[in-house]
Amino acid sequence: MKKFPFSAQILLALVLGVALGLLARSQDISWLATALDKTGSIFVQLLKLAVPPLVFTAIVVSLVNLRGVSNAARLAVRTLVWFGITSLVAVSVGIGLGLLTNPGKGVTLDVTGAKAPSKSGTWIDFLTGIIPTNLVEAFSKPNVLQIVFLALVAGAATLAAGAKAEAFVNLNRAVLEVTQKALWWVIRLAPIGTLGLIGHAVAGYGWDLLKPLTTFAIDVYVGCAIVLFVVYPLVLALFARLNPLRFFAGAWPAIELAFVSRSSVGTMPVTQRVTERLGVPKEYASFAVPFGATTKMDGCAAVYPALAAIFVAQVFNVPLGIKEYLLIAFVSVVGSAATAGLTGAIVMLTLTLSTLGLPLEGAGLLLAIDPILDMIRTATNVAGQALVPVVVSAREGTLDRDAYDSAGSRSIEAEPQPEPEPEPEPATA
Repeated sequence: MKKFPFSAQILLALVLGVALGLLARSQDISWLATALDKTGSIFVQLLKLAVPPLVFTAIVVSLVNLRGVSNAARLAVRTLVWFGITSLVAVSVGIGLGLLTNPGKGVTLDVTGAKAPSKSGTWIDFLTGIIPTNLVEAFSKPNVLQIVFLALVAGAATLAAGAKAEAFVNLNRAVLEVTQKALWWVIRLAPIGTLGLIGHAVAGYGWDLLKPLTTFAIDVYVGCAIVLFVVYPLVLALFARLNPLRFFAGAWPAIELAFVSRSSVGTMPVTQRVTERLGVPKEYASFAVPFGATTKMDGCAAVYPALAAIFVAQVFNVPLGIKEYLLIAFVSVVGSAATAGLTGAIVMLTLTLSTLGLPLEGAGLLLAIDPILDMIRTATNVAGQALVPVVVSAREGTLDRDAYDSAGSRSIEAEPQPEPEPEPEPATA
């Protein structure tokens, strides 16, 4: 299978998954549907298993690595600025699409039976939830947002401690290497996981369930596609003077894995690898990608909550004005880190709804098709997480443009080998 390109393996798995899902649904083969469900679930569980050590050690090591980067503070600020700019554009796409299509107008759903999600987000919960009350609980749940906070504090303290903390730095580097190695083995199983995830989705979702939410679901896919294939290429062409086709050729393995795994953090090792393959310096990529994987969510935190808020408002006949649309944009740009605590976008959605004063029960209406929507949302998230480091590096003049242009021709499956140790010079008499 190593001779068979990874992208082709994923594509074949997608086709087989759809075929098996249709077979299980049309012929009512319960054991096949169960097998597909378990296969996909085990793959996702394996990805999630690596999340706590991966996030903590990656952020600590990435902050320490900034010591070797010239103008590190400026790079960090510019990364944050581009995170905000692209998020603002993405949420504008979502709002514009919602106003154009009115996804909730004329939809007749039984809202009396809708329930608010068991896990919701408010600004108070978001702000107080950042700081853990129990270190073990933060890692055992896991609460990714709290792990990010702990890692940032530990990284800053490590920088302040200097040489005295070198043993702690080496420990984190070793744990990160081991975690990434183990996670890479899991990623090699992505074609099998893809078959199960897609097959289960096709077997479980029928037209009767999707029909009332068709316009909304199409809007989410179209909105994310506009961000992916219109906004991002324009950013690359206008602000980085780069060929967008080269970017997608290099970043596609990460985007593809994100689509089927629905996990930005689980995809992070591949995202970092493709980002480096696109010519971004390793020292900067090791900071920008882990940070982006937990805070940069153009799909989950921009396009989706904007469309969902408009949908819920129309279903419950609540008028939205300019103030509400500005609030949606504000929440999307400032509150996107809230999505780090949960797979999917439920926390971000409930945070948006509560800010606008919309009924949280509206989120319950959308839970049925959330896995279907989460695939394109996560793919958009990951594309943005790879895009921003490329743009910042290009504007800083540190991007290896030859590597960028040839990224698509080099496989990510062959893991980079460590540079050989220089041979000692022969002793002279």
